[in-house]
Amino acid sequence: ENEIVELWNLVVHGQRLLRAATKAQGFNVGLNLGECAGAGVVDYLHIHIVPRWSGDTNFMPILAGTRMLSEGLRTLYDRLMEVQAKIDAGSQRST
Repeated sequence: ENEIVELWNLVVHGQRLLRAATKAQGFNVGLNLGECAGAGVVDYLHIHIVPRWSGDTNFMPILAGTRMLSEGLRTLYDRLMEVQAKIDAGSQRST
């Protein structure tokens, strides 16, 4: 049960990072559980957190791998790390 709470806390944190980095207005969160569900490995789980915006229409093509994202993954990674650094700095000041 504690693992479920920890996992969900990470999902919420991921949404927080993505919202700050991309100005997302909402999210689709999905789980892949087990080999036949797309995880590729028995007893494995991974979670997708997909940022969404009003009026966007490209959610399914991105999941199917048929459409380019508007920004490179390295650029997004750098923005997420910048947001995380600000969160970490704020945590250090409050302790």
